[in-house]
Amino acid sequence: MSLTTLDPRTALVAIDLQNGIVAMPTKPYPGADVVSRTAGLADAFRAHGLPVVLVRVSFASDWADAVPGRTEHQPRGLAFPEGWDLIVDELSGHPGDIRVTKHNWSAFHGTDLDVQLRRRGITQIVLAGIATSIGVESTARDAYAHGYHVTLATDAMADADPGAHENSVERIFPRLGESGTSAEILELLGKTHA
Repeated sequence: MSLTTLDPRTALVAIDLQNGIVAMPTKPYPGADVVSRTAGLADAFRAHGLPVVLVRVSFASDWADAVPGRTEHQPRGLAFPEGWDLIVDELSGHPGDIRVTKHNWSAFHGTDLDVQLRRRGITQIVLAGIATSIGVESTARDAYAHGYHVTLATDAMADADPGAHENSVERIFPRLGESGTSAEILELLGKTHA
């Protein structure tokens, strides 16, 4: 599906572009490429007076705020290095950006993201971040369920598992919104917000 439009009140939502996650090996793009493309989108959104939302995942040192359910992969007890949950320098330092801290996969669950967007009249979000099949997809699903138009910047996201990234981009995202490259989104932004 090709991109059709960006609503007058569209926000960029960047998922988990923080030191510890960007440093992990990802496919099909390295974290540095995802950050660079997202930073380009963020600069353009700010230039057009549109909100940029920087979402990070973080947990208390005792994991008391982590999801309690039993799974086959239990990350509890991992010790993260100091600063692992700080937004990367390339995206931080803009006081007008909205910051959201999540403790779940989705940026909507248990946060004030929906309130922040609705109070600004946002009807559409553009998503970028890491990991495609986890934080990005979960947020896209919830955005769709909340009634937002969803656009996915497919070259501004990556995953530790290339098959999971491919599944999200090819099978899940077309059911949730429209997808395009960061260059295509920038071009559309220039046309619809001139």
